Amino acid sequence: QVKLVESGGALVQPGGSLRLSCEVRISMYSLNSMGWYRQALGKERELVASIVDGGVTNYADSVKVRFTISRDNAKNMVYLKMNSLKPEDTEVYYCHVEQKVDWGEKGYWGRGTQVAVSS
Repeated sequence: QVKLVESGGALVQPGGSLRLSCEVRISMYSLNSMGWYRQALGKERELVASIVDGGVTNYADSVKVRFTISRDNAKNMVYLKMNSLKPEDTEVYYCHVEQKVDWGEKGYWGRGTQVAVSS
C-alpha cells in the first residue's frame, strides 16, 4: 500500500524554481519527522531537508537558503520549495517519513520524482 506520493518534478532552467509535493496517506499526527532526500544515478541517497514534530527544520549545506521544507497537516502534504536551481540539483527526489509506532519508529519512502536542471 502506497503511503507517500511525490509530484512536481520537472525540467527547469538554471536559476528557476520548483515546488515538490508529497501526499502523505497516513496520519500526519503520527509522524515524528518528514524529509526530502535525493539520489543521483550511482550515488548514495542524501538528505536534502527535514522537519520534525514541533517544526524544527534541517537542511543540507548545499541547499541552505535556496530550499524550504514545509508541511500542511490539514492537507496531509509536505512540500519542498526549491529556488535558484542549479544543474547539480538534478536528481530523483524522494519523500520520507518516520511514523511513531509502539516499539519505536517505522520509516516510509515514496517512489520519487525527477528534477532536471538544464538549459
